Amino acid sequence: MEKKRNNKKKAKRGGSSKKKTTSDQSEAIKSVTDWLFVGSSPSPPLSSPPDDFAVTINNASLRCGEKLVFELHSHSNRSDGFLSPSKLVQRAHTNGVKVLSLTDHDTMAGIPEAVEAGRRFGIKIIPGIEISTLFSSRESGSEEPVHILAYYGASGPAMYDELENFLVKIREGRFVRGREMVSKLNKLKIPLKWEHVTRIAGEDVAPGRMHVARALLEGGYVENLRQAFTKYLHDDGPAYATGSEPKSEEAVKLICKTGGVAVLAHPWALKDHVSVIRRLKDAGLHGVEVYRSDGKLEVFSELADTYSLLKLGGSDYHGKGGRNESELGSVNLPVKALQDFLNLGRPIWCEAIKATMRTFLEQPSDSNLSNILRFDRARILKGSSSWSCGGELMDRCLAIWLTNDERENDEFEALRSKLSCVLISSKGSCVTVGA
Repeated sequence: MEKKRNNKKKAKRGGSSKKKTTSDQSEAIKSVTDWLFVGSSPSPPLSSPPDDFAVTINNASLRCGEKLVFELHSHSNRSDGFLSPSKLVQRAHTNGVKVLSLTDHDTMAGIPEAVEAGRRFGIKIIPGIEISTLFSSRESGSEEPVHILAYYGASGPAMYDELENFLVKIREGRFVRGREMVSKLNKLKIPLKWEHVTRIAGEDVAPGRMHVARALLEGGYVENLRQAFTKYLHDDGPAYATGSEPKSEEAVKLICKTGGVAVLAHPWALKDHVSVIRRLKDAGLHGVEVYRSDGKLEVFSELADTYSLLKLGGSDYHGKGGRNESELGSVNLPVKALQDFLNLGRPIWCEAIKATMRTFLEQPSDSNLSNILRFDRARILKGSSSWSCGGELMDRCLAIWLTNDERENDEFEALRSKLSCVLISSKGSCVTVGA
């Protein structure tokens, strides 16, 4: 009898705990889906014009345990991926992804194409980037490569030109680095040609290790891409080289300055991940990748707790195929982790919008207007004949990018009033400033 009573007590306690978890999850689902529908057409994509955007979500299925798929780490052929941004988005759609961040190495060149494809497939795009950096150990003086993911709001980075100049230097260093890797391979009696690497990379793409690996495979010098890395191109490998990567702390600070969320990529690849996380947290790091397709890595989850960091993750999909690559959308991010990400990111992204609008107000040039339109030009300019000044442009942008509560802000109202004096042509060019 006593045993039965104890079992009943345990069941009661368990039921109470489950109810609380369900309540928390429901709140998180509502918070995340409310953000998902910002700027979305009320009609599903198939019945909408091709230039309308709509995310389709079955809330009842979500409440029954269906996953809300965010893919926060992916690459296109604008860096070292195999698929174009459009094809990447199409594959994400096929895999049930609702939110995709394109995080190409040291470039945001593929974001406009990804956003355009996202409108067609009903996928929300988070403009992202993976920045190549070097971390210097204060104890040993040694350096190791560290990659920092940056996530921006729909308007993109504030001070875009400053960020782009920073990235240009890294990309230029990639050419120097690539030539050095080829030179090292030549010294290892592998007659690889630099022209072969640049042909694979494509026009205007800074070559990376993946392009060298593909050239090795095409040349018959390795049996597969994995062997190219394990034999020659891994960190400290016989053909490895560094470029002109900035210090890790410098990159994190710039991400914060330009209105991004900074997250440490694949910390399990680091030699001294504890020192990296501790120092980058001091520089402003917001999160760390903890989740992979094979589950949560507890050691990094505990470190994230220790340093009050977001717990995120993504597939790091390149589209190269094979058993060793995680599929796009394969990482299961808990909805609570997504809620935490958006709760932290959305205020940061709001401030970035204000900064971008202030810059345009202070200098209403075509260049600064282009920074407003950069990642979603077609949707912003849709129906542009109905507005002709900066204030109306701002209303259009905020309606796409923010919720009503986020838009009802005294700073936005003041900016809107001042921008009403900035005249804009129907083609999205700055004309003049009114009296």
